[in-house]
This record gives sequence, C-alpha cells and structure tokens, in this order.
Amino acid sequence: MSDYNAEDVRNIALVGHAGSGKTTLVEALLAATGVISTPGSVTKGTTVCDFDPMEKELLHSLDASITSFDAHDKHVNLIDTPGYPDFLGRSISILPAVETAAIVINAQSGIEPMTLRMMKAADNRNLCRMIIVNQIDAPEIDLAELTEQIRETFGAECLPINLPAEGGKRVIDCFFQPSGEGADFSSVAETHSRIIDQVVEVDEALMEIYLEQGQELKPEQLHDPFEAALREAHLIPICYVSAATGAGVNELVEIITRLMPNPSEGNPPPFLKGEGADMSPVTVDPDPGKHAIAHVFKIINDPFRGKLGIFRIHQGRITAQSQLYIGDARKPFKVNHLYRLHGAEQIEVPEGVPGDILAVSRVDEIHFDAVLHDSHEEDHFHLSSLECPVPLFGLAIHPTKRGDEQKLTDALHKLESEDPCFHVEHNATANETVMRGLGELHLRVLLRRLSEQYHVEVETHPPSIPYRETITAPAEGHHRHKKQTGGAGQFGEVYLRVEPMERGAGFEFVDAVVGGVIPNNFIPSIEKGVRQVLEEGAIAGFPMHDIRVTVYDGKFHPVDSKDIAFSTAGRKAFIEAVEKARPVLLEPIVKIRITAQGTAMGDLAGDLSSRRGRINGSDSKSRGRIVIEGEVPLAELNGYDARLKALTGGEGTYSIELSHYDTVPANIQKQLADAYQRAED
Repeated sequence: MSDYNAEDVRNIALVGHAGSGKTTLVEALLAATGVISTPGSVTKGTTVCDFDPMEKELLHSLDASITSFDAHDKHVNLIDTPGYPDFLGRSISILPAVETAAIVINAQSGIEPMTLRMMKAADNRNLCRMIIVNQIDAPEIDLAELTEQIRETFGAECLPINLPAEGGKRVIDCFFQPSGEGADFSSVAETHSRIIDQVVEVDEALMEIYLEQGQELKPEQLHDPFEAALREAHLIPICYVSAATGAGVNELVEIITRLMPNPSEGNPPPFLKGEGADMSPVTVDPDPGKHAIAHVFKIINDPFRGKLGIFRIHQGRITAQSQLYIGDARKPFKVNHLYRLHGAEQIEVPEGVPGDILAVSRVDEIHFDAVLHDSHEEDHFHLSSLECPVPLFGLAIHPTKRGDEQKLTDALHKLESEDPCFHVEHNATANETVMRGLGELHLRVLLRRLSEQYHVEVETHPPSIPYRETITAPAEGHHRHKKQTGGAGQFGEVYLRVEPMERGAGFEFVDAVVGGVIPNNFIPSIEKGVRQVLEEGAIAGFPMHDIRVTVYDGKFHPVDSKDIAFSTAGRKAFIEAVEKARPVLLEPIVKIRITAQGTAMGDLAGDLSSRRGRINGSDSKSRGRIVIEGEVPLAELNGYDARLKALTGGEGTYSIELSHYDTVPANIQKQLADAYQRAED
C-alpha cells in the first residue's frame, strides 16, 4: 500500500526561460528535504535532472525530468523543464500532469520570452500558477522594480507571499507568521494585508468576518479560499529564493506543501469522451476507489530499457499487477513493473494513487497522449488537445550509407513519438524526407541522437518551403470523360464550381446535384478526383487549401459509367476551374523574435528588411540587450542562424512561430510555376 493518499500529493512543474535556475532550484529543494545529501551542480554535471550527456555538455536542460520529495507529510512530484524556446513543446507537453505551474524568473534577467509563453500556456491549460523569483542575492538587481514589472505584465493578482531581506540573504514569511522585519522593499504588514484582502474576496462570509468584525484570520481559515483564488486565477503568489545559497528554499517547501492544491483542489483535468464532433466533457474524479484512469504525457525510447511510458494517474489505483487498456484497444496489457522516477533512476513501487506520476516500461503499444484505463466503460476517453507551436525549422535528410533507409525511418519514428513538436514528413514532389522542429538547436540535438543513440549517419540540406496553393475568385469547370476500348467503355461528365474560402478554412466539398443526373454512388469518386488535385497542386505542385468545391450537374451512362470515369472527370473539371479562378501561391510568414545586444540593432533591422521582413517593435532589456519582434517569410530564413551570429558576434539568438500564410510576389510565383512545369514536361 502507498504510505500517502491523493490528498497528500502535490504536482509542480518548474517552467521558465533558460538560465532562470530551475534545475539548481530542484537540487536545493531535494537537499532541503533530505532526498540528497548535498545539491548537485549544473556546471559540474552532477544534478539529478540534467543526467543526459548532451545536457551536461551544453549546461542546459534539453528535456523534462521528473523527481519527488516528501515534506510536512506531503508527497511532492517535481517536473524540471527545459527553458530554450527550441524545446517549448517538451515543456508544454508536461502541463497536463500537474495542478500547479511554477514560473521561475531570473532576478537579473527579468521577464524573458519563455516566461511569457509558459505563463500563457499554463493559463490556457487552466492551471494554478505561482511565480518564483530566483537569484535574489545577485548584485545590481532591483527586486521592487521587478515585482512591479511582473504585476504590470501578468496582472495585479500577482502578489508577494514573502519578501527578501538582507540583500537576498534570507526571506521573511508574510502569510503564515507575518511578524518579521527588515524586508528589502515594502513591509511585512502591508504585504500580508494585500494578500489576505485578495484571498477573502472569493469568500463573502470570510470577507465579512475580516472586514466588518475586524477579526484576524488564521492560515487554516484561509486554506479553502486560497485554493479557490488559485483555481480562479484571482491570485498568483510570488515567492523569492536563491537556489544557490538556499535562501527562501525552506519557505518555498512550506508554501508548496501547505498552500498549493492537491489533485482534488486544482481545476479538474479537461477529459472528453467520444470521437470527433461527438466528443463531450466528462468528469474524472481523484477517487482511489473508482476505475483507474491515467494519461501518458511523456515517452522515452531507451536503447537498453525499451520504451518507457510516463503517466499521471487521475482516478483509481494502479498496481504492479493491473491490467490496463490503451485508449479503445480491445486487449489489455499487464503492468509487470511500476516505477517512480528520480531523474535517470527508476524506483520500483507496488502501486500508485490519484495524483501519482509513474512509469511502465517495455509496452510497445503505449504512446504519447494515450489514456490508460482498466475498464471498457472508459473507452474513447481523451484529454483535450494541447496547443503546441507548429514546427517550422526544417532539414531534408537522407542516410549517408545505402541500405540504412529503414534504419533511419525507424529511428525518426521513435524520435517523433517522444516530442510533440518534432514532425517528419515526406515531400513527394521534391522526393525528400524532411524533419521539422522548433529551432536550429532542436534539430541539432535530434541529429546527434540519430548518430549516437541510433547509430545512423545522415546528410542534410535545406528543405523545400511548404508553400500552398489557393484561388482568389469563383469559377466553373466542366469535363466529359469518354473512353471506348472495344468492350464496356468509360463515361462520366461533371460540372462544378469553385469558390475561395477564408484563410485557414481548409476544404469543403458540396454535393448540389439534383434530379439524379449523377447517381449518389459516384459522388465520392468525384470528390476523390478533386482531392487528388488538392494534394498534388494545380499550378506549382503544392497542396491546395481554402477552397469550396460544389458539384451541381453532370451526366452518366447506365452501362459505361464507373468510379474511375467520374474520378477522372472530377479531377479535370477541377483543374479547369482552378485555372480560371486566379490561382495564387501562398508562403508561410513567421513571427520572429531576435535577442541581441542593442548595438546590433541597425544591422539586424537592415538585414531583416533585405529578407522581405518588417519590424513590428523592439524592447530594451537589462545589460544592454534588446528584443526585436517582426515578421518575415520563412523562405528568407535559410542560413539566417549563421548570418545572425556574424552580425552579433555570436551572441544573438532568435525564435520563430507561424503567423499566417500570405501571397508570394508575382516573380517568385512565376519561377516556381515554371520550374514545376519543366519537371512535369
């Protein structure tokens, strides 16, 4: 039996920008609670969470890592996440496993890009949030100003729950026993009053006691309204620590164990039941006596230990002898071994309760985002989809050695199964396999894994740009397909019209045939012919989007009409209509965010302009840095990483995300169309 229950569990994800000190903070928490004797060092490669050789080499987390500690009769699961924008998907993907996202901010660097993105992602997931300001003893920092910046950026509901003192050498509690003095800014009494005022606003009865009767409230009275304020995002507490010295770490442990929500106190996980348009919300209860339901939020393919599926239990118990179904599978698998993770270490445990984060190994069918359950009553359960960024950085790859094609395919599929923001696609037109990720570092790390873990050497080159085709005007098309071969012939005649739809609307096929001029059984064949052109393109060989096709008339022959005849007629009628509908090519436009020293501003602006880009704004940061935000066609970013390093002396970094698709200039469209026509000829 487990020595704790679901009410004793706390699940915390440490998220934030690279360099904010998340991994060092995990070490401090583990040391403070007796899990390890002394904190490890990122620079020495001795931390619990950064155990991968590449993480030790780069001195940064590259993937999410899980550990836990026990304190104050509570069991706390910690997830340390990477802070590079290139690994944003790996940070977002763990959010369904926790009730609380702890956004860690470097007191010297302030609010950085990943701070903003992870705060937004946690808000979208309806998680309780807290902010941890780290490195409060660093020189030349203004914590009062940083605190105001946090409140201006994220809202007035962000309030300190403790305060730094003696230049960040210690921290004063402002909630449980607000009697200290000597805070570096503000006062304990004022901070205590502000956070109590914020909490009681969600409980009218308690507010009356506090305001009208003037009674001092005890922490026990505030527990339930505090949880409600966290759930409603009416309160986001700010804590101050120095992970390097340990200042504020014990206070942070107390806040986590006494104030952060357990599985029944956080917002319920957004489970759905059904498929497609029939999906509807369903309640999952953290009751250990009900059917077991768990969600797989991380996959690791280990060459020695096989596939490892890491999951969060949301309902029921799972034991080392449980029989679990994966999704709507008919056949269960047996849990032979159940593990709790401590960095790279797997600790076997007999069972898990709601809220536990555990793992099973060597189950080939398990996959990312799978729902595990022990009863067919929970078939077709899903968690609502994550909003992960679109992977835009691409490299076309092929194996160096002939005969390694299948080996490369298998390795890419394993890497793809682990990372929600790594996609592999095959461009049939260019006959190339393309791996896409969130940045140059993202792909570089994956290429090293191909070489070192899967022993596949590859060659790379820039991929084709994922252009799209669409139309800008309505038009009509007609084709009669008639073929006589001596026996039964082929006959099908189709009239259709095409109309442009809004960007991002996709494709719509409308059957407006009346009077039986085309039998219903041939309509899917016409759609099949149309979809063939959608996939292959009509003007330059790129997929077509945002088009409505309406079939409204035609003819058939009772003997000669066949599926292939109407498929051919539909395809050629569609091509004719597209040619009349002023077709255009669309190219992906990306939002670009460049961070560099302010002295490089002029060079960066000029270079971006030469790439058909534009600057939307800039923002000055600490230590002379500047952040430039703009938009640029993805096609113009080939080789930009090297150019950025040349312009900034190797110090500049950038990240991109898809903004929208826009029409390519006429000269580029002509070049692409001519090249496609030559290839067809």
